[in-house]
Amino acid sequence: MKEKKPFVLRLDAEKMKALEKWAADEFRSTNGQIEYLIDQALRKSGRWKSGQGKEPEKEEATDEPPIG
Repeated sequence: MKEKKPFVLRLDAEKMKALEKWAADEFRSTNGQIEYLIDQALRKSGRWKSGQGKEPEKEEATDEPPIG
C-alpha cells in the first residue's frame, strides 16, 4: 500500500458534523469519506486517471508447476 501523507484539515463545526453524518450514512470513516470525495472530484475534473497511483497487482503464487 502506498504511504499516505498526513495533514491537518480545518473545517467549521457544522460542515464537520454534516461530513461525519454523510460518512456514517455510507458506512465509511470520516477520513475515508474525505478521500472518496477528493478522488471523485479529481476524476470528474480529469486530473486523475483510473488506476493512477496504485501499485501494480501482484500475481498470485500457486503450488502448481508451470505449464509447458
